[in-house]
Amino acid sequence: MPYKVSHGKAIQIKYSPDEVFSKIQHEDIKFVDLQFTSLMGRFHHTTISANTFTPEQMQDGLPKLDGSSIVGFTSIDDSDLILKPDPNTYAVIPWMTENKTARLLCDVYWGEDRGRLSRDPRGIAQNAEAYLKTQGYDYSAWGPEVEFFVFDKIHWDVLTPYKGQSYSIESVEAPWSQEGTGYPMGLQEGYYPSTPSDTLTPFRNECVNVLNENFGILCDNHHHEVATAGQCEIDIRYDYLTNAADATQSYKFIIRNIAKKFGKVATMMPKPISMDSGSGMHSNVSLWKDKKNIFFDADEEDELSQAGRYFCGGILEHARALCAITNPTTNSYHRLVPGYEAPVYIAWSGSNRSAIVRIPKHFKGAGYSYLKRLEYRAPDPSANPYLVFSAVLAAGLDGLKKKKEPGDQVKEDIFKMTKAERIKRGIGVLPANLGEALDELESDRKFLTPIFTNDVIDKIIELERRDHKEISIRPHPHEFYLYFDV
Repeated sequence: MPYKVSHGKAIQIKYSPDEVFSKIQHEDIKFVDLQFTSLMGRFHHTTISANTFTPEQMQDGLPKLDGSSIVGFTSIDDSDLILKPDPNTYAVIPWMTENKTARLLCDVYWGEDRGRLSRDPRGIAQNAEAYLKTQGYDYSAWGPEVEFFVFDKIHWDVLTPYKGQSYSIESVEAPWSQEGTGYPMGLQEGYYPSTPSDTLTPFRNECVNVLNENFGILCDNHHHEVATAGQCEIDIRYDYLTNAADATQSYKFIIRNIAKKFGKVATMMPKPISMDSGSGMHSNVSLWKDKKNIFFDADEEDELSQAGRYFCGGILEHARALCAITNPTTNSYHRLVPGYEAPVYIAWSGSNRSAIVRIPKHFKGAGYSYLKRLEYRAPDPSANPYLVFSAVLAAGLDGLKKKKEPGDQVKEDIFKMTKAERIKRGIGVLPANLGEALDELESDRKFLTPIFTNDVIDKIIELERRDHKEISIRPHPHEFYLYFDV
């Protein structure tokens, strides 16, 4: 999947179906992995023999999917689905060496020529790009910053709920490790440490090589993140919306498999470690028209245009409802608390990282106009990137349509403000838990409907309500410490 780079952005060079079949033959591919994403963001696959794969199947799709067995897709009484491979996503999976395997991402369709499955997240992302053009813009560019943890081992006991539940994390970097390097990282002391404290540089190097060379996902920078015990970040170059979501899903797939090769385990869980920073998926966005970034205006403060302000205003207006999509797990809300670098307060600013929307200020001037963007800091990596980018785009476009001003920048550290000071400044707060976020989405969903069908929104709410209930009916181990002697 080759790319060229224009103004720092990865532009995908498209493969034709004929070129894919030629590569399968000349690269001696034995199997083709057909990959797709469920509504809630899980990556799935089925594998076919390369010598049975035909041009007709590339064109018409393969009848390989029971939609009722994929959470969120279909009911059991109407479940025949088609996987249509996208030739532009061809890549050879480098760790499958014994039987050489290539992958193709797939779009999901109903059988019997009934059209696209509305709950296919990739289809929602493509709808978002099409809707953007109807609003007079050419494209949006997205650059996700995906954080994750890499542990040596993880143990949990949840299968005996009447006995009690527990988990434990092993990491040579952690201050609680019994077999560490001798240079442990304290809680919230893991940002940019040098080796030997940072034990995961070789792991991240290999991940970047695979992302760049095998999958065509351009990554430039990687580093250890703030938390102890193996928190990492690998930066993805920005791209068109669907491409960026494809890259994020592939990124997660690659990270997990390279971790397995290193004898470790990677997780995108937002908050696995108590009393330490969680993992985010800051999402950078800009809008383009006539080959110009319309968020850039050299004459405005922070060089953010009026269009950029309106887009920001839309995000802030719908931030609470967005949480049900950008922070879709009960664990997400353990990250969204003050004191651990995650944004909690609904405000915007320049370099101030306590605001939920940030306007990065590293460079100035027309020569860097292509970098002018909004960084939405709420999302976390448990979210489905196809849905995140589509929902944030919908919120921003709603702000543009309504000419929604975001209010004044907040340049002070919001974490240090009192509640009264925040109320005086009109600074809202994100939902405290998933149930509250779903209530917000139920009452504020109209901004999504140009891109999301109500059927999709209803299903998201239904599935996340189920998860919220799963946790709410179970006692937490720490509650025994707090309340056993009441």
